[in-house]
Amino acid sequence: MSDLTALLEKYVAEGAFPGAVALVDRSGEVEVAAVGSTEPAGSAPMRADTLFRLSSVTKPVTAAAVLALVDDGVLTLDAPIARWLPELAFPKVVRTPASELDDVVPAARPITVEDVLSSRSGWGFGADFTAPALQPLFADVAVYNGGPRSPLNPDEWVAALADIPLLRQPGEAFLYNAGSDLQGVLVARAAGRGLPEFLAERIFEPLGMKDTAFSVPASERDRLTPYYLTASDGTHTFADAADGAWSTPPAFASGAGGLVSTVADWHAFGRMLLAGGGTVLSPESVRLMTTDHLTADQRAEGDLFLQGQGWGYGGSVDVTSAERWNTPGRYGWVGGTGTAAHIDPSTDTVTVLFTPCGLSGPAFPAWMCAVWTYAVTV
Repeated sequence: MSDLTALLEKYVAEGAFPGAVALVDRSGEVEVAAVGSTEPAGSAPMRADTLFRLSSVTKPVTAAAVLALVDDGVLTLDAPIARWLPELAFPKVVRTPASELDDVVPAARPITVEDVLSSRSGWGFGADFTAPALQPLFADVAVYNGGPRSPLNPDEWVAALADIPLLRQPGEAFLYNAGSDLQGVLVARAAGRGLPEFLAERIFEPLGMKDTAFSVPASERDRLTPYYLTASDGTHTFADAADGAWSTPPAFASGAGGLVSTVADWHAFGRMLLAGGGTVLSPESVRLMTTDHLTADQRAEGDLFLQGQGWGYGGSVDVTSAERWNTPGRYGWVGGTGTAAHIDPSTDTVTVLFTPCGLSGPAFPAWMCAVWTYAVTV
């Protein structure tokens, strides 16, 4: 039994999750552990090729798609997104974050591609989830934590977003989640084809990510785990079946959280980033993607999600060694469905951990931290 297997089995025995798959790649020496079951009854053993709902671990992939179009010269970072999304040409901003939806002022400047990539468009979740401007985001356009999936198509989604005022001025603050969905729509408009098709052509096929998509065909559904919500006391509640929400292509392919994948596929994506982009991205795009773009004040304001670290394009960037696993430059993100994937350029390491059980809150659970610690100490 490997040390990684033993570590995961400890948390299975404690009831943290019924099973998990983890991968640690240190400079090409790859260790994979698949332990437990896909469900609490224990009747379906976890496999290395088990499929998981990525939730927010989708975000780095979507950011890479935007940067591929930057490399192509189709998009430029300082260009207003209204060039491709004219519905968003004249956004309004609530006067203060606590203001009602009709107490608005014009945006001080256009929203740029870079604003959207860095989660500073003005739309998104802040620390105060009761803010009036957040309520229509939750009700009308948000796709998060494994579901529900939006019934809107991309054009309808943009039209709905255009009716919602910004919580903050463009470029002013880090606000979570909505920017990644907006990135996905921007890719589709700029590329002239759907986000799923663009990702398949420019990222998945070149990297051999054969199991990554926005839905699971019937022939592969026996590999998709059920999904469980996790309460604050650690109990799990069934939320989605293998033949549930991810069994058919969605009307809206969520760039913030819609992908299904395997640890092997995300490993290939992570290795591409560590290699400087390979045939997928330019080295400069990888550098921008994995560099913190926030000011100290913006990091502090986003601390509910960032927990002291920075934000690049589509993922966090460690800027301080707050914990043993926080090495400056470490890039990646965590999904609310119980997933995590990171690269560490300083140690040439990829770490991927997927479970079928959602997180109970924004704090990183002990089992996730234990795997991260394992990755930097062995």
